[in-house]
Amino acid sequence: MTDLTQSLIDRFRVCSVTGLKVDKTADNLIKANAVVAIVCMLFGVIAAIGLVLTRWEAVHLLPVGLFYRFLTAHGLNMLIFFIVFFEMAILYFAGPVLLNSRLPAPKLGWVAFGLMVVGMVVTNGTVFTGHADVLFTSYPPLKAHPLYYLGIILFAVGALIVSFHFIATVIIAKKEGTFEGSMPLVTFGALTAAIIAVITLLHGALIYIPTLLWSMDLMPMDAQVYRLIFWALGHSAQQINVAAMVSIWYFLAAMTVGGVVINEKISRTAFVLYVLFISLASAHHLLVDPGMGPAWKVWNTSYAMYLAVLASMIHGFTVPAGIEMGQRLRGFTSGTFEWLRKAPWGDPGFSGMIFSIIIFGFFGGITGVTIGTEQINIIAHNTMRLPGHFHATVVGGTALSFMAVTYYVLPLIFQKRIAFWGLAKVQPYIFAGGLTLMAMSMTFMGVFGVPRRHWDTSFSSGAPFSVDFHPVVNLLQAGLGIGGLIAATGVLIFIAIAVVTVFFGKRIVAGDIENRVSGLPSGVLSLPKQIHEGEDMERVHLKGAPGTMILVFIFLACFVIYYFANWKILSFLWKIG
Repeated sequence: MTDLTQSLIDRFRVCSVTGLKVDKTADNLIKANAVVAIVCMLFGVIAAIGLVLTRWEAVHLLPVGLFYRFLTAHGLNMLIFFIVFFEMAILYFAGPVLLNSRLPAPKLGWVAFGLMVVGMVVTNGTVFTGHADVLFTSYPPLKAHPLYYLGIILFAVGALIVSFHFIATVIIAKKEGTFEGSMPLVTFGALTAAIIAVITLLHGALIYIPTLLWSMDLMPMDAQVYRLIFWALGHSAQQINVAAMVSIWYFLAAMTVGGVVINEKISRTAFVLYVLFISLASAHHLLVDPGMGPAWKVWNTSYAMYLAVLASMIHGFTVPAGIEMGQRLRGFTSGTFEWLRKAPWGDPGFSGMIFSIIIFGFFGGITGVTIGTEQINIIAHNTMRLPGHFHATVVGGTALSFMAVTYYVLPLIFQKRIAFWGLAKVQPYIFAGGLTLMAMSMTFMGVFGVPRRHWDTSFSSGAPFSVDFHPVVNLLQAGLGIGGLIAATGVLIFIAIAVVTVFFGKRIVAGDIENRVSGLPSGVLSLPKQIHEGEDMERVHLKGAPGTMILVFIFLACFVIYYFANWKILSFLWKIG
């Protein structure tokens, strides 16, 4: 055996479930990024508990200073640190692992990870010590300590390196022929996320470097310019989430029920639409700003943005349709919905994925497109409808999909049996139920005009004026509080499962899968057969996805009703009709 052959053997391991060749450095970087992501999630959920118990006016837990400090910490740790660390783990999985490829520059991966960790610690340090009570957006003239901006810059540079590292991995894998045919769809989706990440992070550098200098009193800062470029980072960062989330949907559909990609060209085209148009949706944060003209606002929030919406609606059909067809290939062909009734609902990877699709599409997608319309935005801007929307998308959609895929990452990457398996099977139900109650309560509080980002929404603490909201707002506040506590409980259960599994869990040994031991999801115990062609596939294609079509039309009906209800509300203000 040559030294080169031995080196390759030492560098890779073979996954006993999927048969994939796994680069051990990529393996370790997945673990490291995932662990730090969970730590940031813990910071975020602790802050979230304080926030929901303050928003619930009957409790009103935090004093005003701590409320805004917790709001800053919650936004940063959930929207930036947890999400991006987890996305870096996804890039290392979708690149070297799924492509059977080596990692081009292993040491560079650790340098990037180190920069991200240092940036996260520095920024969190300034926030929790009271030197950066500026919220997630940090709009000037609010000014934080220079270390706050420096930490974000270091974190962004690290994430940018990982994104380029992933792109380099794809190029090398193609050059060395480590995969056959076209790039796997999951990897293609992750490539979309990486491209959007590069665009997003470069905008972040473009605005945070001068903001750092402004915080040091070395240059002036124009607030409108800051807002414009910041949202090319702040909103587009969430579009990295969308691309990563959809990639996870495709991955989990295949792993749990042998989900079919009904048309790869259409799915890939939808990912390309994300790259081209999804960043334009950032404009809806600026619809009430006087610095932007009406033509710019209408173009960005109507014609161009709808092409990104089209991409999400394509995935919103192809993923459930692929699940239905996968189930029909497994023999669940009776009636319209046997495939759904007999799905593996006890598998937290499957249930988490389904709830992610439903919450993101029905609650996040419908509300997002509606409040992103220029005219309707005026009645929703800076009300609780906005956090209601993005908790449905980023939390109910992205975070829940990340939780769901973790139940496969733990056995496949960490090679551990999942701890507290009985609790793990119900965790997605607890989290999804609480999150839905909280997000819908927020949304309807916003319909009644309750402001966001406000410590005292009742204006009862010495304000020069008072606001009398409809009595139902008190009930909605209770829904927000109770739903938030249930969702936080779901997050804490997930964190406990992940931590105990990683550090104290039982390793998977020979015979565990064959003996179907507890603590392993259904797709690990018995990987569904991946069928792409043949007579069975032709038969299923002829049958189509009638159940999914019914669900799609239900979605469209809800969309139409909600959208035009908002125009009706707007007509009351305009005194039309």
